[in-house]
Amino acid sequence: MRNLPKRLLILLCFGFSAAAQTPTVPDRADIVVVTGVYEPAPLDETNRAVRSIELDDDAKTLSNTFFDYLRLDPSLDVHARAPNGLQTDLSIRGSDFGQTLVLLNGIRMNDSQTAHFNFDVPLPPDALSRVEILKGASSAIYGADAVGGVVNVLTQAPESSELRLRTSVGNFGVNQQSASLASMWKNVTEELSFSRDFSSGFAFDRDYRNLSFASLTHIQSGLGTTDVILALNDRPYGANQFYGNYPSWERPKGWFAALRQSIGKKTEASFAYRRHTDLFVLFRDQPQIYTNHHYTENYEAALRRRDSLASNITLSYGGEAYRDEIDSNNLGHHQRNRGSAYLALEARALRRYSFTLGAREEIFRGGARQFNPTASAGMWLSSRWKLRASASRAFRLPSYTDLYYADPANVGSPFLKPETAWSYDGAIEWNAGGRVRFEAGFFERRLRNGIDYVRSSPTGIWQAENIDRLNFTGVEAMLALRAAKTQLIEIAYTGLTGQQDSLSGLQTKYTFNYPSNNASLSWQASLPHGFLARSRLGVLQRVGRNPYPLWDLSVAERRGRWTPFAQFTNLTNASYQEIVGVDMPGRAAVVGVEWRTRW
Repeated sequence: MRNLPKRLLILLCFGFSAAAQTPTVPDRADIVVVTGVYEPAPLDETNRAVRSIELDDDAKTLSNTFFDYLRLDPSLDVHARAPNGLQTDLSIRGSDFGQTLVLLNGIRMNDSQTAHFNFDVPLPPDALSRVEILKGASSAIYGADAVGGVVNVLTQAPESSELRLRTSVGNFGVNQQSASLASMWKNVTEELSFSRDFSSGFAFDRDYRNLSFASLTHIQSGLGTTDVILALNDRPYGANQFYGNYPSWERPKGWFAALRQSIGKKTEASFAYRRHTDLFVLFRDQPQIYTNHHYTENYEAALRRRDSLASNITLSYGGEAYRDEIDSNNLGHHQRNRGSAYLALEARALRRYSFTLGAREEIFRGGARQFNPTASAGMWLSSRWKLRASASRAFRLPSYTDLYYADPANVGSPFLKPETAWSYDGAIEWNAGGRVRFEAGFFERRLRNGIDYVRSSPTGIWQAENIDRLNFTGVEAMLALRAAKTQLIEIAYTGLTGQQDSLSGLQTKYTFNYPSNNASLSWQASLPHGFLARSRLGVLQRVGRNPYPLWDLSVAERRGRWTPFAQFTNLTNASYQEIVGVDMPGRAAVVGVEWRTRW
């Protein structure tokens, strides 16, 4: 794959030549609007690999967390340590979990202490409306950490006043409740939501308790749109085997506040504050032996604007400022400040071709810089066939844990360099009027100074180090069939291989835990008489390990305001680990009922 950039260019040139010999492409129906790129655009018009997942009422009824829907895409590898989103990591196309950037309405959520807390999104599930995944290097758009890709969790102003209540129980002492109240007054909407999720644990020291509260305010005024988010969460859990052979316990807590203000139709300003604390006890029943207290604070401010230079040319530009700080008895007191500016030009021609050229400069206090360009192009060969390709650079900063942490099993290094990577991808897409969709493509990521923990023997101490020249190459394919507008069947596969030439027999902790083969078959349906159903069968094989199947099934029935439901997980009762050394539960079920009313 060393000639991949040249192959991409040849592919694009061939496509342009073929397209030039065909008549003008007719109009296409715009199905989904994607905001995970510079300029909001219909999903079919993007030149990057983007997945958009709607979390509508049916989706929320049939699942507990949006991670249930991330598992539908085999290019997204969900690493869970317990059910229902408890300390869950996400790998995109085989990247390390720290190489995934998590956003909430475009605002960074990545934790500066450790990437294990990146998905501590404080909003209850009822407050979420959509999840968008941008695959491949994306630092030219979003800055640090977007090496493997970006997950943008989105909210939406309610369209009516509504009260929703939900309760359920299940195996392993699972006890869940949630509530949300949405109200509308002229140009103001307010949504209050709450969720509670308890479990006594499926094994020793694997109990957990999740609590989340959130307030979302949406205001329309002469100035523009104002969105205010206030949220907090509290998630203590038993962490047996999470970080080594210890019966540990941990309590992360988070507070989040964000203000986003549109100024007219072209300009947007935002400010966000995030505070996160982590109480970690190595031996749960003997906290005096080893206990850590970590406190982090993150500030973010941004100003973004879009201008139309012509009917088919858009210029996007803006600037952002960040500050993160940590105070820890183990990691010490540290602070980082940086600012960035970006510029992107997007153009469309002849209703057939589209191009994006962009770049971002990140400047750190002390003078260090990171420059990240991106380029992508797409072309419609006909009304149904499209080619696209992209190339982008990205970087990741080491977390404070990577730099300064020390315990009996893991040691950081203050001399770590930032990771850098180039990623390339190309794909062909076919859309038969929305009833049948097919996509097949390839991707490559060339990583330099990758950050991971390594050791020389199974009994050695994990030491944080930079690993040079990690190359990952993969293929992905997806076929989606929509039957009678109420049923959706998806068949998808991702194959991946990674290579390195500098470890000399050392064992890595995260780098080579990726799936070499991952396939899934999913079915979602709205059936007669108010019945809803969702099923997913996946088969995953990690490097050096045997494959295992996972089958999940959810059913519900809408009876006016009442909706009883049942969720079944791991119906194959497979014995598996998504994090090495951390067992996952066997077959389980959750049953409950939801009540809602609108006015």
